[in-house]
Amino acid sequence: MSTYEILLKGHREVAAGTLAFSFTKPPGFAFKPGQAITLLLADPPLEANSRQRIFSLVSAPFEAELAIATRMREGSAFKRALKNLQPGAKLQLRGPRGTMTLHEERSRSAVFIAGGIGITPFMSMLRQAAHDRLAQRLLLICSNRRREDTPFLAELRDLARQDGNFRMLSRMTDTDGFIDAETIRSFVGDAAAPIYYLAGPPAMVDAMKAVLRGAGVGDGDVQSEQFYGY
Repeated sequence: MSTYEILLKGHREVAAGTLAFSFTKPPGFAFKPGQAITLLLADPPLEANSRQRIFSLVSAPFEAELAIATRMREGSAFKRALKNLQPGAKLQLRGPRGTMTLHEERSRSAVFIAGGIGITPFMSMLRQAAHDRLAQRLLLICSNRRREDTPFLAELRDLARQDGNFRMLSRMTDTDGFIDAETIRSFVGDAAAPIYYLAGPPAMVDAMKAVLRGAGVGDGDVQSEQFYGY
């Protein structure tokens, strides 16, 4: 796994309590949509295990910058240090890493189920798919407590309006309840031979695996990634 030097370009809020950070893209760095990187601080906090963190990339390979997004409410010394960095600050990047990338059998649909910040790998996939005008059916169910907690909601809705192959369902648990088998079955409908991708808090990912098994989806048609507050 290669290591690169990158520069922070800035950050912006993409939902309540969620920030997206952008960085320069080092020459020669290549990745697949859905992959992650390890970020290392040049001057880490004194707290233990605060020098590095793993983040999925929300930026797509075609973009000129790299970007991640993270919930800030969980709090960590690493996150506080990252937020306090000034544009131009140097960091190290190690990667890419991860295998949860979009399957290449374009006749099969992809169903993304995201809980909270678990949307990040899917943003990279969806941005690249829109850029490439990918002829593959993509469906997204994203779950958050409230509308204002949903990262990239406006962009996702724009993508759904512009791309006839992409549909989304935004589920707000405070008013709509949790995702269940009927929600998935109704939304997926007659999508062709779907492969399911799960990303979110461990409890959510485990619950969705159980729901899919109960619906007769084989484990080989499910890919998952768990997020521990990143």
